[in-house]
Amino acid sequence: MGEAPAFIEDDLQKGFSNGFDLKSEDATPTVFGNKAYLIGGADDESIRVQVLDHSRGGWVNPTVLGTKPKPCKGHSAVPLNEDRILVIQKGTSLDDGVWFLEVDTQYVREQRKILGTEVVAWSKGVKGNAEKPVVISGPSGVGKGTLISMLMKEFPSMFGFSVSHTTRAPRNMEKDSIHYHFTERSVMEKEIKDGKFLEFASVHGNLYGTSVEAVEVVTDAGKRCILDIDVQGARSVRASSLEAIFIFVSPPSMEELEKRLRARGTETEEQILKRLRNAQAEMEQGKSSGIFDHILYNDNLEECYENLKKLLGLDGNVTATPKSSPYGVDLPLDLSISKIDQKIIIKRGSATENLIVLDLSTLKGGAPGRTRGLNVYAIDSLTDELNGFNQLS
Repeated sequence: MGEAPAFIEDDLQKGFSNGFDLKSEDATPTVFGNKAYLIGGADDESIRVQVLDHSRGGWVNPTVLGTKPKPCKGHSAVPLNEDRILVIQKGTSLDDGVWFLEVDTQYVREQRKILGTEVVAWSKGVKGNAEKPVVISGPSGVGKGTLISMLMKEFPSMFGFSVSHTTRAPRNMEKDSIHYHFTERSVMEKEIKDGKFLEFASVHGNLYGTSVEAVEVVTDAGKRCILDIDVQGARSVRASSLEAIFIFVSPPSMEELEKRLRARGTETEEQILKRLRNAQAEMEQGKSSGIFDHILYNDNLEECYENLKKLLGLDGNVTATPKSSPYGVDLPLDLSISKIDQKIIIKRGSATENLIVLDLSTLKGGAPGRTRGLNVYAIDSLTDELNGFNQLS
């Protein structure tokens, strides 16, 4: 990070000439290069962020993306890796009070280019890691739905589906947030523009898509998310920031696929021919595009299912890993923090004992989703942590 350039120091000392209030007790300026980020002075719904950028003529209000933290009674901020700021909220629980403000990550740079304005993005910090979501694609009639049903039946507590969004109206007994997230077209278009969707498509004039948040909700519940999407959707997810396993299910031959489609007896001749044309294109893309990590050939359903379990590490004796329970730690109002390598030491006031350590060395993910991989533990004193650090050096 380094020292603040002289012109930034001057502006920080002078305060804001355009109405911003630098004297707010919880406003925290953090400097990266020739920019300063002021975090604090909450608005009605979240913590406010302003940016001092001389290339833009002074202080600006950036476009703020991601899930935003609610106002709090104060916070501490620490710059990390030249691309994000760790923000720890005071007077909250440890589970709710760790956030990352991304200022120059790949996602932020992409959105800055798209929107043509200054952009920052919030991402909530979450303890522990999670299994990668599973993207399963394949032509209609290949049996991927059957494979997924077998997986859900054998491991009901380990897997979950994300709930898709759509702009169409609910049908019959469909319920919001269960069958679909029903939303207005203008709202969904705005969220697509903000990078909140992993994939989307227009079908018969209505938008359908999978949001980042829908996948994160499944993960938050301690389950591994399964996405059953077409090849084009898989391509979009592959291009996103989501780390997933991509599996393409292929029939042994086009002749066998046609036989299965006709055996279903649910489509007209015209529909069957259309599905076969689409299947041919999907198979060519699935096997040659570099989208998929694995290809499964569904010649024999039971063998294909066993191979699927092997790919997911489920071929042995598997028990569901229970969701980690909250630590039940409240962050005090008088907390202070220090940084040692990739570890953040949290203490109450001037206390030197019973400290909390946030280990940031295994962080994954980020905006517009969660930042996972926080390792949290307690130490008796800072001396214990320093001795452990010296032993590893």
